[in-house]
Amino acid sequence: MLNVASEQITQLLVDWSKGDEFALEQLMPLVYDELRRMARRYMRRQPSGHTFQTTELIHEAYLKLAKQEEPNWQNRAHFFGAAAQAMRHILVDYARSKNSKKRGGLAEKITLADNLVASENRSEEVVALDDALKQLALLDERKSRVVEMKFFGGLNVEEIAEVLKLSPETVKRDWRFARTWLLRELANAA
Repeated sequence: MLNVASEQITQLLVDWSKGDEFALEQLMPLVYDELRRMARRYMRRQPSGHTFQTTELIHEAYLKLAKQEEPNWQNRAHFFGAAAQAMRHILVDYARSKNSKKRGGLAEKITLADNLVASENRSEEVVALDDALKQLALLDERKSRVVEMKFFGGLNVEEIAEVLKLSPETVKRDWRFARTWLLRELANAA
């Protein structure tokens, strides 16, 4: 059943890439639950009183993806990797706008554990992590993408491997290196 749904999603993504707007309409009901799961994971890490709602995050990400000129979707995992990146950018932009209002103060450290738990001051952590990820991307773009898909998108090792066309072992090595590197960078920045 999952293979059939995955193949159907992949075919609709390919059709959408070729300009079929009807494919996009058919695609959304198939991917909405997974986008909702991703958005809920993001929103659980946000501070209480956050003005974004899960549905708004899904819709913002959808709009960002739908606005792409000539999308070239390879498969389901590629689409969800792009959705994770879109959600990351939306929440980082939101966090930056909130933090710009209260300049100053030291950013607290973020915990990059496999269970992906962050501490209380989340908007500053998201911005600090985004800044560190940009630095990591300059060093190694692939490792930065692994962190983005795992931390922000909630993709598992196999899904990341599929998107990046790597072995699961390579993804695990990249995650271990990137996590260690980011923790060191974030500790030095604090």
